Amino acid sequence: MTDNLIFMWLAAFPLMGSPGPATLSLAGLGSAFGFRTGLRYMLGIILGTIVVLLMVATGVTTLVLAQPTLLFILSSIAGLYILYLAVKIATAPVGKVTAPTESAPNFLPGFSLAVANPKAFAAIGAVYSSHSIVVDNVIVDMVCKLLALTVVILIFSVVWLAFGAAFSKYLRNPVIGRMTNIVFAVMLVLSVGSLWLLPKGN
Repeated sequence: MTDNLIFMWLAAFPLMGSPGPATLSLAGLGSAFGFRTGLRYMLGIILGTIVVLLMVATGVTTLVLAQPTLLFILSSIAGLYILYLAVKIATAPVGKVTAPTESAPNFLPGFSLAVANPKAFAAIGAVYSSHSIVVDNVIVDMVCKLLALTVVILIFSVVWLAFGAAFSKYLRNPVIGRMTNIVFAVMLVLSVGSLWLLPKGN
């Protein structure tokens, strides 16, 4: 059982924690607004991704990925919001340690992005369906995988937000601060393309 859990985590961390719309938005938000201000957005990402995990575990995700139109709609919603978020990050006030908190995205945008992110369905689905922790008990196996992957979601969310926030101290310098925000914004925009390049039917 322990070996199975370790193998699942070894697969889950690079797949679920790799750069993508949710992780890059956390990093960009941390850079532009700081760690503490980004906590509510991070909570939305965490809970939204857990909802996706539950959908995968219950088989709902199969219905989503099997519908090209629905998948395109989800991709479009996520993509449009990411473009909006990229603009907010790129234009966030610099010259201060953090930008004004009232302009930072909160819980609902993070939750919505996580639930509408097809990459989350794909990455979680790939890990969940290809690994078993308790091979002789389906229910216990499902519970163990839900708990194990929830741990992964929590870890990568905190790490990416903290990674972005590590750059926030440089925002005292207007030039460095603006360049840092723009870099994260560009990375977010590039991640939008991956949403439409996902195979129909991560």
